[in-house]
Amino acid sequence: MSDSTPLLQVEALTVGFGSGDAVVSDVSFQVERGTCVAIVGESGSGKSVTARSLLGLAGPSARVTAARLDFGGTDLRGLGASAWRRLRGRRIGLVLQDALVSLDPLRPIGREIDDALRLGTDLDRTARTRRVLELLESVGMPDPASRIGQRSGELSGGLRQRALIASAIALDPDLLIADEPTTALDVTVQARVIGLLDDVKRRGAGLLLISHDLAVVSSIADHLVVMQHGVVVEQGPAEQVLTRPTHPYTRALIAAVPTDRARGTRLSADPAVDAAPVAEQPATGTRLTTQTGSDAPALEFRSVTRSFERGRGASAILAVDDVSLRLEPGTTLGVVGESGSGKTTLARIALGLTAPQSGTVLLEGESWSELPERARRPRRNRLGWVSQDPLSSFDPRWRVDAILADAVRGREAAPRDITRLLADVGLDPSLARARPRTLSGGQRQRVAIARALASRPSTLILDEPVSALDVTVQARILDLLDDLQRRHGLSYLLISHDLGVIRHMSDWVAVMQHGRVVEHGDAEQVFTAPAHPYTARLAADAPRLIAPGAASGRDGA
Repeated sequence: MSDSTPLLQVEALTVGFGSGDAVVSDVSFQVERGTCVAIVGESGSGKSVTARSLLGLAGPSARVTAARLDFGGTDLRGLGASAWRRLRGRRIGLVLQDALVSLDPLRPIGREIDDALRLGTDLDRTARTRRVLELLESVGMPDPASRIGQRSGELSGGLRQRALIASAIALDPDLLIADEPTTALDVTVQARVIGLLDDVKRRGAGLLLISHDLAVVSSIADHLVVMQHGVVVEQGPAEQVLTRPTHPYTRALIAAVPTDRARGTRLSADPAVDAAPVAEQPATGTRLTTQTGSDAPALEFRSVTRSFERGRGASAILAVDDVSLRLEPGTTLGVVGESGSGKTTLARIALGLTAPQSGTVLLEGESWSELPERARRPRRNRLGWVSQDPLSSFDPRWRVDAILADAVRGREAAPRDITRLLADVGLDPSLARARPRTLSGGQRQRVAIARALASRPSTLILDEPVSALDVTVQARILDLLDDLQRRHGLSYLLISHDLGVIRHMSDWVAVMQHGRVVEHGDAEQVFTAPAHPYTARLAADAPRLIAPGAASGRDGA
């Protein structure tokens, strides 16, 4: 096969399961050597089913048909199990989103990579060990000689993903399929993973990248395929699709990316929620005082410090180190930083779930962290909490109405209260009888927000509230939070590793590194003229729709 022939040619790929309708219909694209094709779309769009069909992993009940399914001169249609085993790993590599599940938790990562080499090469044990170290070094694994003996559970998310990429490229496959490889990773780790995938492309392999995030893929993709409801709605050279989209769905995906979108700009096409408020709180203004009538901060941290023991004689981890911050009434304070920077510990201290070892937290100008729980309880309704994964915080046996009724503290929960809470977050009252597992991710997050509002709080702690959501669902939730803040005068402490979300939502920003606040100030000032090198690095690593210089040299696929 000549080098001018596309590495992968897919024509009219259709996939269904059992006797049901097709979930992927008439999908066509091709991947050239040394290029990246990105398939983008929301959950349920058919991206992952398409990718798995190219590996013979669609499942035993799958019905896979295609006019053409050619990989390097091999017809993939009708391959048997043994033929697929010879192809996977050796010629087609796979990187999945969740490296913790994909890697064997009982085997060291070095053994995981070594097995691929043992089964796919003639190298002896010494040569394989040397190659494993080279692979780990090539993916940026710090101190490969010591990491080689560690298991996946001992590594951070970013290091696990690097180990998974090392395993996937061990046999130098001609095509690498990466399915959501950066979702939920910190912005700097995300940038490193994309850099590793770019190296694979530069070495001449083909790269098929699956993602719901256009901003992430824009810096590496040569060609974009946009999928919705199992069909391709638009495709073309990446720069063309990103700058001159023709389909309304593509335009909606692009508009939903919060990076570089001004504070207060709507990200979704949904109209602002106009339902009546759930409580008799002020309905106008974004910088209001609380119900106490005081000018005191909604929440204040004064020299707060908290460490955690690691056991076995190891030194303690200083999770929060002398942090002083003020959340002004009716505003949003965004706290950003990588995993392990202390963000979530700070949120738990604010909620009174973790006690500071020194320093204090004030709620609406009055003592909070120093009080015993019995004294805090009457004022707990002033704080609401929305987490990253609402499903795990719901009782799966309860319907939505029971979840919300339980959150209405100190008063009877009449049906009109439940209806009003659901309307306030843009949900149909009929969902009151639904159980959480039957709801979509966006609906569950709206229920979580309604539950947080049920006690009529003045301040919400938002801990990674949109990191697990598709970009368009994320946009709707961020717009909803903006609407609620304007209507109720709420104060938000917003925790996130996503700089785009933080910049779009925040009036003020605190940047955390190793438990310390290294920079704090007006959000726009911090992001446009960062004073600390760490902030500058975070800002530089943040994905954008068209990265500087990314468009140069793209010829399409």
